[in-house]
Amino acid sequence: MDMLDATVTIAAPTSSAPTSPAVEDAALARAAADGDTHAYERIYRRHSPRLYALLWRLCGGNTARAEDVLQETFIQAWRKLPQFRFESALATWLHRLAVNTALMELRATTFESLDIGETGMEVLAGMADTPRCHATGMDLERALLSLPPRARAVLVLHDIEGWKHQEIAVELQMAVGSSKAQLHRARSLLRARLGDA
Repeated sequence: MDMLDATVTIAAPTSSAPTSPAVEDAALARAAADGDTHAYERIYRRHSPRLYALLWRLCGGNTARAEDVLQETFIQAWRKLPQFRFESALATWLHRLAVNTALMELRATTFESLDIGETGMEVLAGMADTPRCHATGMDLERALLSLPPRARAVLVLHDIEGWKHQEIAVELQMAVGSSKAQLHRARSLLRARLGDA
């Protein structure tokens, strides 16, 4: 047989290849938008842990408030999914929805009323008595929780979530310069509370 006469059969790609989370999210979002509650439950189970961690920080470590904001976020997501345009990943859309919901909650109760309170004072008192390594995450979490709410919100959004000062200023209804000043204040307070000043 001549080499030029040989035919080569190429196998068709199999459909058992794993799909990316973004592709699976898009399929789940479409199904949930059409009323599929099982698809929506999968969206919730996939995204709620990360969103809760973010909301817990934004709510100053207040578990009940973070849970309430998470619940409100997913209620809004259920209502708004039919309008989701898939211009961004579902995870990005849910993240932004969660942050906006938390910020609305923080604005509604006013930042001044979100003082660290007696529980926060107990945490701070315990910090002084606890020997710590400057690099431990637990110390950082405790120090983060002790920050004034406005400074904490700016620090979380800027340093942890990667927002720009312009975005923070719009969401928190403050000047860009105020966002920068709050970030500087938050970082200074963290350094002092972690003993690195």
